[in-house]
Amino acid sequence: MTLPDQNLAPFGRILFLSSNPANIRAQLDGRNLSLSGACPLRDDISTDEITPMPVLANYDERLGRYPYTGVQANGETLIAPDAVINGRFTVTVGGKRYGKGSSREHSPVAEKRAGIRLVIAKGFERLYRQNADNIGLFTSTDFGLIERIQRGEAISLRELTKDRDTLAATILASGGLLGFGREHMASIASAGQTTSRQPQTLFEKIIARHLLEADCAGRRNAPGDGAFVRADWRFIHEYYTGMCAHMLHSTFGKPITLYDKESIVAFEDHTSYVETSFAHLSRGLVPNILRMCQAHRDFVADYGLRSHRTLTEAEAASDNGGNAAGISHAMMSEHYALPGQVVVGTDSHTPHSGALGCAAFGVGTTDMANAFVTGAVRMTLPESLLVRLDGRLPPGVTAKDIVLELLARPEIRDGLGIGKVFEFTGPSVDTLSTDERATLTNMTAELGGLTGIVAPDQETVRFLRERRGVEFALEEWMHSDPDAHYAATLHIDCAQLSPMVARPGDPGHGVSIKDLQERVIIGIAYGGSCTAGKRADFDHYHAVLAWGLEHGLRVPSSVTLYLQYGTTAVRDYCVARGYDRVFNAVGAHMLEPSCGACANCGPGSSTQADQVTVSAINRNFPGRSGPGKVWLASPPTVAASALAGELISFEELQRRTAVIFSPHSIS
Repeated sequence: MTLPDQNLAPFGRILFLSSNPANIRAQLDGRNLSLSGACPLRDDISTDEITPMPVLANYDERLGRYPYTGVQANGETLIAPDAVINGRFTVTVGGKRYGKGSSREHSPVAEKRAGIRLVIAKGFERLYRQNADNIGLFTSTDFGLIERIQRGEAISLRELTKDRDTLAATILASGGLLGFGREHMASIASAGQTTSRQPQTLFEKIIARHLLEADCAGRRNAPGDGAFVRADWRFIHEYYTGMCAHMLHSTFGKPITLYDKESIVAFEDHTSYVETSFAHLSRGLVPNILRMCQAHRDFVADYGLRSHRTLTEAEAASDNGGNAAGISHAMMSEHYALPGQVVVGTDSHTPHSGALGCAAFGVGTTDMANAFVTGAVRMTLPESLLVRLDGRLPPGVTAKDIVLELLARPEIRDGLGIGKVFEFTGPSVDTLSTDERATLTNMTAELGGLTGIVAPDQETVRFLRERRGVEFALEEWMHSDPDAHYAATLHIDCAQLSPMVARPGDPGHGVSIKDLQERVIIGIAYGGSCTAGKRADFDHYHAVLAWGLEHGLRVPSSVTLYLQYGTTAVRDYCVARGYDRVFNAVGAHMLEPSCGACANCGPGSSTQADQVTVSAINRNFPGRSGPGKVWLASPPTVAASALAGELISFEELQRRTAVIFSPHSIS
């Protein structure tokens, strides 16, 4: 498809997101900087910084007041509401890996509604860039455009899309995905079960079975091509449903016809503690959040969708086990996803279900809106990375430690994994439970990947039978071919791993805890989230805390320990095994299933900048879980640190305690 060779209207002021606070202030005061004068640029700007969680209560034009209100320069947050609009900025420039983190489409929407028409960066995260395409916000890695824009030169549509795949370029030329869909998507049909003479990865085989034919997409079906697939499951949660409904009804009118609504699942998984959330109470945001939740419920009711609502503590007290609730992607693996399927959701941690051997990936709000009415899900066909986990994990080392080790590797920090599939294999994977495999696939979001996947095996069959009562028969094709192509292979000798932590600011700041030079005193310990709220994670919390009780340890008064279940099934499992008695005895604060502190949506978030948290969540971007500093760690390390009042591995805690209670240490 040939794009029109038209010039775009001239761009205006450029906002350089600099690492130097003085440069940010100068631009907000009206001064125009050159690229050289603005450097160094901020790398790793996350969507949590572009639109912090409290901003997400807005899903209409008001979002334009808030872009970059969480972006930090040397620890300072300088960009206030309305600053971008008032500054008449139309272009933003950032550094490497722009748009990391959450799938929140609120970020590019806020930028565009504030007047930003183009974002230039050294590199973009997959989800952010796809979301930007879908709303007609241009993105480019061509820094040569900067001087031309500042000289007032015209830039053509063809120039801005020259390095993009055919589908992305056509969507941008159409002004976004919904406008594109109206014009091009009536002819999309199933491509049927396609086979290939070339060796394929498991992910490629799954996608081939779900591929749709579209004149507007590429024809090679090769990595880098844009494509559409039919998903077996589409899910959405309350932070996106209001925006999705607003998009659909404003574009197509009301009511709309949903494609195969039986395969749509709606969740409330972020907001059960919003009325006790410091971040929301202190900013007076609770009424806005409740309106957002009501918009979600209205959409569910209007269209009769399958729905799961999280429980308040009052509701949980009267729950007799009949309410299945919890974090959306954890619920998908507990109730819906099956090997060989395609699962898409409006959450960056949708790859959670890749642990079952399915192709599970996150999409933005516009993608989901389009998928709701057409059944077609947009994707850029990815390359794969093979991650081979050799050796046997030492005691006390978990899947979280494996991911933190991967995140710390220079090639990953430089963006090797962006947009790729992480296929986990090797002897260590074979010994991991499905819950632990889910930690690996879940955190491919932090690795920059499209998704993670583990080939289904007898452990998968066991999980489906024991957790869900499903007797699943593995099919012969459900594996990668021996000669399948991978962009690279990463090797980890798991036998050499030790407990890891990630320093505050980014999940990629990983270091072995034994190599820490400083003593880190903590005030908050948080165990929960989709990454660390599963049964296997609570087995770890219980093992450490039960050992602590046996040795006379409790959580000290200087520390608050929060443990939050990922789903009601995990809660019921813990109660049935008597874990709750240990948790209560040690002094833990127990929380019902919700995303909670991971998304700054409830107890466990910091409330002051000087607070230090050790957390089992998946990401620690600035402001992600409150204003304090967040260290990432595994469940055993979180529990051990809670008992010690400082960052410590369980092994080191045991060693110290043995010395204290040794007969030789008593005079």
